[in-house]
Amino acid sequence: MNPKSEREPEPKRGASGAVRPVGTSRRRGLALENAILDAAWDVLAEHGYPGFTYESVAARAGTSRPVLYRRWPRREDLLLATLTRSWQPIEVPDTGALRDDALGFLRNARAGRTHMITMMSVQLADYFRDTGTGFAELRDALLALTPNRESPFETIVARAVARGELPDVPRPPRVVNLPFDLLRHDMLMTMRPVSDESITEIVDEAWLPLLGVAGARVGASARQDHLPDFSQCSGT
Repeated sequence: MNPKSEREPEPKRGASGAVRPVGTSRRRGLALENAILDAAWDVLAEHGYPGFTYESVAARAGTSRPVLYRRWPRREDLLLATLTRSWQPIEVPDTGALRDDALGFLRNARAGRTHMITMMSVQLADYFRDTGTGFAELRDALLALTPNRESPFETIVARAVARGELPDVPRPPRVVNLPFDLLRHDMLMTMRPVSDESITEIVDEAWLPLLGVAGARVGASARQDHLPDFSQCSGT
């Protein structure tokens, strides 16, 4: 979601004392909540966590601070709700092949997450410092607020097991989710979209060998003879 190019109209007070933009009708329920969260995203994108205050969000949304406090008693509650609304799910391909699903998902993630992750790394730096947390904890908190707690690569691996591409054995979550972790690392380190070559290397040279996939493709056949043998690493 991109920040709005224009600011909200200057708010005025209604009969209840709450501020609301000129020319708008009284909002209630989901319409009001969505307007607040959209305004909160704009404030966060423009001013970062230090400027992400109840006062700033209420003013941008054309409402009052008590309205925000009733829904989100803590500043962190408001932040998580804002990120949850803006953190749109990434489509998980179902191509019928493990490798193609993994490559497709990483490309979808590159398109849908590069801007947001780089923005968050800058605008949430003070939040991470104040709370002593990082992206991993924030991701877990966001996942806890979503209906489907299964990660995309858990879905991809489960489908491969059901098709018989992979044996049905326990696998550490760190191994299962490694491709997206590596993609996110590259996004944060370079602050730009990850290349197709890097995405292919993540899948072919790092992840598939760890899963014990025999004859994992590596993009360029000339490199295949130089890969180390990770075939004994599956499920451990």
